[in-house]
Amino acid sequence: MSTHSGRSGARLAAVQALYQMELAGAGADEVASEFCDHRFGLEPETGMAGEIDRDFFARVVHGVPEHQAEIDAAIAQVLSEAWRLSRIDSILRAILRGASFELIAAKDVPAKVVIDEYVGISHAFFSGDEPAFVNAALDRLAHRKRAAEFGETPPDDELAF
Repeated sequence: MSTHSGRSGARLAAVQALYQMELAGAGADEVASEFCDHRFGLEPETGMAGEIDRDFFARVVHGVPEHQAEIDAAIAQVLSEAWRLSRIDSILRAILRGASFELIAAKDVPAKVVIDEYVGISHAFFSGDEPAFVNAALDRLAHRKRAAEFGETPPDDELAF
């Protein structure tokens, strides 16, 4: 299994798990176990066929709720004033939260990879303007959280981290 395809599958599964956690109010351990035990590699119809990097999946699924306050604050910071995170579609929230976790806490993954992967995931769920919205929000967030990767200086309010 290549790391790329295993992580791509893990990201898609993590978005679905984060969505399920929000809708059902379930915890990360419960949902991660369900995915690992009943969805991965079993049925091609679920979109979970093939190898999945289970460790990476668990890292995202557990990392989002552990860092939820920072993640949601970071997302809110890059949204226009007319938008609140609570107004965004729940699948879009899951996509933004998974990507934001990686941009904030998974420094081993290049920012451009994170953006490309989650924009690709948004295309799996949406055919309208949503992928462009995800791209714009994640690009703004990446420039704030990973300024050095773009040859920039972090904004003053990011220097404390």
